[in-house]
Amino acid sequence: MITVLSGGTGTPKFLQGLKSVYDSSKINIIVNTLENNYFSGVYVAPDIDTVLYTMSNMINDETWYGVNGDTFITNERLNELGTPELLKIGDIDRATKIQKTLLMENHTLEEAVNIQKSQMKIKSSIIPMSNNASNVKILTDIGELDFHEFLIEKKGEPNVYGLHFDEVEPSNNLISSIEESDGIIIGPSNPISSILPIISIKGVKKALKNSYVIAISPFIGKEVFSGPAAKFMNALGYESSSIGVGEIYKDFLDVLYIDNKDQNIKKDLEKIINEVNVSNIYFKNFNDKENLAKEILNKIFNKY
Repeated sequence: MITVLSGGTGTPKFLQGLKSVYDSSKINIIVNTLENNYFSGVYVAPDIDTVLYTMSNMINDETWYGVNGDTFITNERLNELGTPELLKIGDIDRATKIQKTLLMENHTLEEAVNIQKSQMKIKSSIIPMSNNASNVKILTDIGELDFHEFLIEKKGEPNVYGLHFDEVEPSNNLISSIEESDGIIIGPSNPISSILPIISIKGVKKALKNSYVIAISPFIGKEVFSGPAAKFMNALGYESSSIGVGEIYKDFLDVLYIDNKDQNIKKDLEKIINEVNVSNIYFKNFNDKENLAKEILNKIFNKY
């Protein structure tokens, strides 16, 4: 059994490769819920939906958000009526979000996601990190912003001085999925806004310390694969590189995978993390995703 800690962009790319070389029914995916909120009257869980669409082969793998080939009739009509959406939601994607909103009238988020993943014929377990509402505030040079205000409305442009998120309770299957796994993989998602909220939940670090944990860096040099990870890491006092990633995860991490181009920092990282492996972590094609998944699986099952 493998458990993957995931955000909504970098890690789903890895999940594509993982599910093609490993039994999907033996994969647990713990997903960040920090960015969940209501938009246009529906509950939006962007990272969870991206994982749902990835594991059901529906994902728009150009944007890594929404459904491949989706239409935007409702979104366009809202614009015409003078009530544009902060988030551009596709029609099929909107149906998923409406259903989740309706299910949550009588179910927890974890239960609603379980119903949806079953209807999408997904064999893997998809576990929201918490059933509680999260509240994240980003401190910037133009004031305190919500996550989506910063990322979408302000296009991630303001300077960031800090980031705060509420403590939330773990979902029912969060800790047990870590404890019962042969290995834990932290995907190449934003270490601050995607992974840190998961590992900050009570009991998670303890479970990780007692597990075999591998992380994939989302950096090559000081360049992040996508998103505002560099700004967030700098704001919290970490170097925006694989060195910073190692510092964030060092309390429980066994192995860190970095890219071939970062060979020059391997020795520095080995002062922080016991084992650092150099590989191709920048996915140019599907084979790259499969190859890294195979390499990490071999590492997990031959760890002793």
